[in-house]
Amino acid sequence: MSVLAQTIVGGILLGGLYALIGIGLTIVFGVMRVINFAHGEFLMVSMYLTYLLFTLWGVDPFLSLFITMPVFFLFGMFIQRFFISPVLKAPEMNQILLTVGIGLILANLIQLLFSADYRQVKTSYSDAVVGVSGISVSLPYSGAFVVAILITVALYFFLMRTDTGKAIRATAQDRDAAALMGADVGRISMITFGIGTAAAAAAGTLLTPVYYLFPTVGGPFTLKSFVVVVLGGMGSILGAIFGGLTLGIAESLGAVYVSTGYQDAIGFLIFLLILILKPSGLFGKSRV
Repeated sequence: MSVLAQTIVGGILLGGLYALIGIGLTIVFGVMRVINFAHGEFLMVSMYLTYLLFTLWGVDPFLSLFITMPVFFLFGMFIQRFFISPVLKAPEMNQILLTVGIGLILANLIQLLFSADYRQVKTSYSDAVVGVSGISVSLPYSGAFVVAILITVALYFFLMRTDTGKAIRATAQDRDAAALMGADVGRISMITFGIGTAAAAAAGTLLTPVYYLFPTVGGPFTLKSFVVVVLGGMGSILGAIFGGLTLGIAESLGAVYVSTGYQDAIGFLIFLLILILKPSGLFGKSRV
């Protein structure tokens, strides 16, 4: 029983980070109907920025959030304004190829600057473990989970309670109607893509103390974010939270009771089952 409890707790902690990654992707899709295949590369670049801040100036990864999130919010707005916006009315394949191209450029640029060597941010608490009711809990994972939940809750209230958040939700429901009601859909799209990119960056920063860095680390996380979003329902924030926690628990259980070699495969098996049985996702929503 203790092994099962340990596994579930570990899955929940990991799932919180998956949820944060998925939320960034689902917000962008909900408002702009753009599937961002560069999402994982944004996370990867954030990890390297966190690595630089730590190695050059000794900035703790958790404190790096106050730098990486604003930087990537602006970076996301820039990408949307000059790259995504011109292809919004183009065929979906054009949009997909564009975001894939952005991801390839970022991955190769990082490899050019840092080489393909594995790197790691080693803090004083990277290997710290605390015991709770007989369950060993990783301190950096616990801290990352708490921060991810706080960011998610703050984002949820931003979307529900602020005028800008309401404009984002209105644009997600009906872009043309929102424009007719006075919403600047171009500005809303920039803000939305900035928020989605900042969420990916936050997840990358939180993963840095517990994960190796290498230029292609973003690829698997792009796939996982799609699993999370499809599992919960495209465009649903609550669905992304549920999907992230479900994927994290499923991967942890699979690693312990099946094999670590099949950990990722279990997540993708769930992905295929959801697509077959309920393509709209468990929450069945296509809006934020």
